[in-house]
Amino acid sequence: MKSVITSTTTAILLLLATACVNAAPDAKLEALEEQAFKEAAAIVAPSIVRIETVGGLDQVSPGLTAGGTTSGVIVSPDGYVASSAFHFAAKPTSILVTLADSRRFPARLVSTDRQRMITLMKIDADGLPVPRMAPRDGFKVGQWSLALGRTFDSDQPSVSIGIVSAINRIWGKAVQTDAKVSPVNYGGPLVDVQGRVMGILVPLSPQSNGETAGVEWYDSGIGFAVPLEDTLAVLDRMKAGDDLLPGVFGVTFQGRDSAGSAPVLDRVRFASPAEKAGLKKGDRIIAVDGRPVQFVAELRSVLGRKYAGDEIAFTAQRGEQKLDVKLTLVEKIPPFDPAYFGILPQRQGEGAVVRIVLPDSPAERAGVKAKDTVTTWNNEPVTTARELAERVSRQRPGETATVMVQREGKPETLTVKLGSFPETVPAQLSADALSTEAPAGDAAKTGRLSESLEGHDRKYWMYVPESYRKDRPAGLMVFLHPGADSMEAAVLGIWKPECERRGLIIVAPQCDRPAGWSPNDLEFVQDCVAKVKETYTIAEQRVFAHAIDTAVPFAAVYTFRNKATVRGAALTGASLRGNAPENDPDERLQFHLSASLADKQVNAIKATADMLKKARFPTVYTTFAQATEGYLPGLMVEEIARWADALDRI
Repeated sequence: MKSVITSTTTAILLLLATACVNAAPDAKLEALEEQAFKEAAAIVAPSIVRIETVGGLDQVSPGLTAGGTTSGVIVSPDGYVASSAFHFAAKPTSILVTLADSRRFPARLVSTDRQRMITLMKIDADGLPVPRMAPRDGFKVGQWSLALGRTFDSDQPSVSIGIVSAINRIWGKAVQTDAKVSPVNYGGPLVDVQGRVMGILVPLSPQSNGETAGVEWYDSGIGFAVPLEDTLAVLDRMKAGDDLLPGVFGVTFQGRDSAGSAPVLDRVRFASPAEKAGLKKGDRIIAVDGRPVQFVAELRSVLGRKYAGDEIAFTAQRGEQKLDVKLTLVEKIPPFDPAYFGILPQRQGEGAVVRIVLPDSPAERAGVKAKDTVTTWNNEPVTTARELAERVSRQRPGETATVMVQREGKPETLTVKLGSFPETVPAQLSADALSTEAPAGDAAKTGRLSESLEGHDRKYWMYVPESYRKDRPAGLMVFLHPGADSMEAAVLGIWKPECERRGLIIVAPQCDRPAGWSPNDLEFVQDCVAKVKETYTIAEQRVFAHAIDTAVPFAAVYTFRNKATVRGAALTGASLRGNAPENDPDERLQFHLSASLADKQVNAIKATADMLKKARFPTVYTTFAQATEGYLPGLMVEEIARWADALDRI
């Protein structure tokens, strides 16, 4: 039967080619296309299975559940089935696999490829039909692609038709299609018009890893499939039962644009394979495993196919010298532990001027005083507060630094022993003096504002303090309300004095779903922030998300996904599941977690704080007696305001 179908499909393809050359598309051509798609789906259908998961977590990401029914692909005749790891993030208590012939088997999880987010299962069956593989080197942009799944109770798989829109995406791990890809067919195959499996459909993102990374793009025309060739190449390793983990070697690069930046090392992380191999800041990687590379994206594409435990060879350029080094990639390196100096810098004017020396800090113990201007750090010049923060971030807690300051026009040399970020908010933190006179041309609106965001047809409200001046960058609180309750009156009433006192703007995007925020809202929230920044002068280091109760998981996802623009999150009344992502030394975050002592989740929230601290995120955890009118008591709001006012601490 398979050979008959294959020859039929070949004949249809020839007819399609002839029709395309000789005439414009017509009803006959469309009929031929439809027949070709049906033939391709029929070829692969016996290898597509229906997977049901039962039990586990109710929710794995805001607005997303990973339980229920999904799809999988048979990859070995002795009962091995591959699917998307997304469906197993909820840690189901049982898994059932239904074959195309309606036979039903319990399945057990064997392992997960966490680089490509593919999960392998085993059922007790033999002689299963394995699909033909489409060779990776044959993928062409523009060729037909069919996204298939067996989610529904039907003898035929569901089919979504599109084209291959890009290859070697997500750092070389995936082929991209514009066919509709969503939880309905995650785990199913992406098939070419000859009925060969190109890859297994999974959600992926170039910005992050994890079972739910990229889920927000479902049914958007941006879908990804991990080439089946890559999965089969590591199938024996996965059958052994060990998870395959992404490999890292512990560096960051000087350029932020992966596509256009040369792979010149910036940070070489402590106790990393790169440090042990002798790589240093300023080294330029010119070849990986013998393959020349010119840009960071090329290097990341090579690493995107490697796993922890794999050996990799680098050729690096250091001045006139070429270095050949070999190292073994690891699962993880010690988390970045930010060093703490203990000052708040002056926010206006030139130079790294000390505005406040924080109490009981390394700076206070070293004799630093308010109004000192830091001019050098370990003999390197410092001209701005940002440069000072950068110098401090390249050292670890416990290390010492030589600091030169200008004090009343005279140089002073001090020695400071750096510490770790405190787990408390300074008890006293005077607000920065705010000007009462508006500069010429300052016509920005202040007070309570209601706005609609063009392109989203959705609203947000704002509060801009009367003390706002465009020449004084303001902090920005992104308030995310729980469920259908906007909490506008309560939040505005209690935050207004702090906004006026500390130069803080509130922007509150409005959720339009009674059930609360979903991944589809991430773009809307970020676009609201971008709109505010177009109109008002915002201090980049004092932008934070604030959420309570059911909005907390979404706020955490938003914060971690937008580390380039959000500096932290104040989260109240709900815990987070899973593990914290890596603390990025170039995009550092801080957290304030709080809970009512009467809240049933108080212990879980404390555990979340401990998780963030373990990942070395500066984290404050505090409790309060009870909420006020469904929101927070005034003392807690004042503490969060002080915490937010110190987000630019060094």
